[in-house]
Amino acid sequence: MAKHKLTIAVSGLNAIDSPGPGIGVIRSIRNCPEFDVRIIGLSYEALEPGVYMHDLVDKSYQIPYPSAGSKEVFNRLAYIHKHERLDVVIPTFDAELANFIKLQPQLKNMGVSCFLPEVEQLESLDKMHLAEFGRAFGFDVPETKFIDSLSQIESLNDDFDYPVMVKGKYYEAFRARTPAEVEKYFHLLNAKWGLPVVIQEVVEGTELVIAGLADGNGQLMGAVPLRKLYITDKGKGWSGVVLEDDALISLSAKFAKASHWRGGFEIELMRTSQGKFYIMEVNPRFPAWIYTTAAAGQNLPALLVKMALNFPVEPYTSYQPGKMFVRYSWDLITDIAEFQQITTTGEL
Repeated sequence: MAKHKLTIAVSGLNAIDSPGPGIGVIRSIRNCPEFDVRIIGLSYEALEPGVYMHDLVDKSYQIPYPSAGSKEVFNRLAYIHKHERLDVVIPTFDAELANFIKLQPQLKNMGVSCFLPEVEQLESLDKMHLAEFGRAFGFDVPETKFIDSLSQIESLNDDFDYPVMVKGKYYEAFRARTPAEVEKYFHLLNAKWGLPVVIQEVVEGTELVIAGLADGNGQLMGAVPLRKLYITDKGKGWSGVVLEDDALISLSAKFAKASHWRGGFEIELMRTSQGKFYIMEVNPRFPAWIYTTAAAGQNLPALLVKMALNFPVEPYTSYQPGKMFVRYSWDLITDIAEFQQITTTGEL
């Protein structure tokens, strides 16, 4: 079988204790037998481990932070495309999606494909609007409030019982048991992610996640549910097992139909002791554990590449439950010369 020769750029190379999805996406794409692929890594920091994983990433380029604006990001991507002739770009961070969505037409004019939602879809599922989405389409979402000043903390007693979850605008979440702890996390999250800070009702139960892919027309192209077995102090799943659960697949299909989402996603859920599902968050991209879906028989990143390039595709209809991931630390040895090169030239 002839293979598709492709050059694909992927961000999210920070394979650290709070890992980005990039390495999992890359591993999945490399495992696709239909692709002969060259992987271009897009990094924000010189010490992102993926930059030095030469068995996975053929070449890395530093790109501007999303706060630099879409023009700066486009100029850098145009430079990279000139040298690499990109076929597809896959951004994997929440904070960078708005820029890439805005740049889709310009990238397409250069011959670079993406598979991303519209800005309106992105905004409708962020932490600010998820409760509205839930009410509109019949999904249960915890009580949520947004604060942008310390003076609002005192009034939280009117709407919530402690403990509460305190969440950043883009990432990170902490359980606060007192107003003093809310204030501590408010300062921390404001400094890292800006305002507002999200306050959410605590829902007790079993924490579940679903990685999925939807086509933008209401069709679910694939979904794999997982239960986290070990969660770090940062709330990241360090191990998990794939579940066989028709209710979770049905919920995924309902989500795809209601949202008309286009691209990869992760739904974070809590299942109560009564069997009720609460959507805690919808992440607008693949999760860090996405390689587990490929191991379970649904290579969602490879399918996304095919959809971005308008290849003929069919939705996945099954997967293998019981597949399990265990994340681990590994000392990757490189040379200071490589660090100096990416730091000084922005390329490696």
